[in-house]
Amino acid sequence: MPSKLETFLTDKKIDQRQLLIVSKRLESLKPEDRTIRLAKRRGAKAEGDDKKAKETRKSRSGKPVNLSVLAKIFAEKPIAGPTRTRVLKAVNAILERKKQEKVELSAIFDLANKIARKKPVAKKVDTRKK
Repeated sequence: MPSKLETFLTDKKIDQRQLLIVSKRLESLKPEDRTIRLAKRRGAKAEGDDKKAKETRKSRSGKPVNLSVLAKIFAEKPIAGPTRTRVLKAVNAILERKKQEKVELSAIFDLANKIARKKPVAKKVDTRKK
């Protein structure tokens, strides 16, 4: 059974390669992103009252959607929330270019289940004698 994203892409006639290319274009770091990150680092190092105003803009992640992520989505394996958002941004950019309406996350993902979470870490037991 195909995933919700896979059926959506075939219905809207969007190629997987097109999705990868658009995601790379949207998420790749640009000089302005690097200056934002630099300003955040410098703001964190500043001390005292003369701290500069913190940077409020967000930089791009620099992590585009790749084939392994698409394979996980098509196999209906859990993926992280930010990855879902990157896929959604790429799909909406393609739809906007085709002069179609943007979609929401629920249109391309089954949000009821399959949320990727980190495995819980077992608590360490103190075996030393007191």
